[in-house]
Order: sequence, then C-alpha cells, then structure tokens
Amino acid sequence: MLLQTLAALALVAGLAVSARAAAPASDVFDTAAGPLTVTFIGHGSLRFDFAGKTVYVDPYAKVGDYGTMPPADLVLLTHEHGDHLDAAALARITVPGTPIIETAACLEKLGRGTVLENGQTTQVLGIGITAVPAYNSVHKRENGEPYHPRGRGNGYLLTFGGLTVYVAGDTEDIPEMAALGRVDVAFLPMNLPYTMTPEMAARAARMVRPKVLYPYHYGETDPQKLVKLLAGDGIDVRVRELR
Repeated sequence: MLLQTLAALALVAGLAVSARAAAPASDVFDTAAGPLTVTFIGHGSLRFDFAGKTVYVDPYAKVGDYGTMPPADLVLLTHEHGDHLDAAALARITVPGTPIIETAACLEKLGRGTVLENGQTTQVLGIGITAVPAYNSVHKRENGEPYHPRGRGNGYLLTFGGLTVYVAGDTEDIPEMAALGRVDVAFLPMNLPYTMTPEMAARAARMVRPKVLYPYHYGETDPQKLVKLLAGDGIDVRVRELR
C-alpha cells in the first residue's frame, strides 16, 4: 500500500511539473512606462501584461487554459471566426463590464462590446488602439469569396508606453501595411490557406519593418521558412509556439 501511495504521489507531482512546463512562454519588452510582458498562448491568442493590466487578443480555449489565467482588463477581437471569437474562453476571463474592442460582425455574434472600424482609434486603460485593415485578396473559398473579406476584420496597432505592437489579425500582405508607420513588434499570420504564405509574410514584414517579428497563427506552415526569407533584412524574427 505504501509503495502504491508513493507511486500515486509521484505521478501527481509529475503531472504538476508537466503542467507548469506546458505554461505558455513569454517575452518582456521595455517601454517608457515600464515593462510589457507578451505571453504566447497559442494560435492567434496573445496576452499583454502592462502597468498592472491584462489585455487578451482573440482568446481561444482550445489552445489555452484560461481558467488559470488572470481576468481580463481588456479584450481585443480581430474577427468573428470561432478560433478568434470564442465564448467559452471569454466566459473564463471576462465579467459583464469588461471592455471588449471588436468588429461589427463580432458585436452581432457576441452581443456586447465596442466596435472599432478600420481606421478608427481609441484609448483604453492608457493603451492606444487603432484598428487597421485585415483581409484576403488572393486566398478565396470555392465560391470565390475571400476567406476574410475587406472591411470585415481588424488588425490592431497597440501603443504601450510608446512601444508600438502590430497584431495583424487574419490577413494577407495588403498595401495598407506600408502606411502603418513605426512598428516595434509585429505579429504576422501564416496559416494556409486562410492567411499568408511565408513569401507573403516576408513581403509584409518588409513593408512594416518591425524591429521584432513573430510569425503567429501559422498552423502547419514551417515558420523557419520565414526566418530564412528575412535573413539579412535586419528584422529580429522570433519563433514561438503559436501554431
């Protein structure tokens, strides 16, 4: 019996260690208003911790244990697809008054939140937020409709203490990227056939010119292809587990 008990305790301890080991990775950036911690939850889901506040982008319960994460002070939704607007994840991190910035299609589906259209800017909790275009022009469904029609989805430019972060959302390398201005950190998607090929992402990166680039929402696409394409471009391409 004693041996069985010890074995059971060892198993529990091992599971606890495994759970801790599986916690999502994070990077820290210095800003004029203190550190910004970026946590890579997975897929298109990100978390930003800044000045005592927690901001989530596209929380998705399939890739993150939101029951173990801090409650949201702000949520950003890029579009209404189920891997970006997930009611189960939102239920774990929000209360009725939690600010949610979203698209019109998200509001129609979710029934709460504040719409920010492409080109509009706001500030919440001292964080600057600009909604920018995110759409397909090449990759389309069998009926000819783009996976992400123009004007329906958002990317976001976020300003944390003077540091600008671009979360592109589901998009291709669209010409509007060239007009974004200074970007310090960028997240560009490579999930085929819905967003960009590595070649498209490289073109997007050369338009945006971020100091640090994370390929994200990349599915089965090999992010190392993007690393090779941008070798010598002076962009710090960092690969994290954002499949």
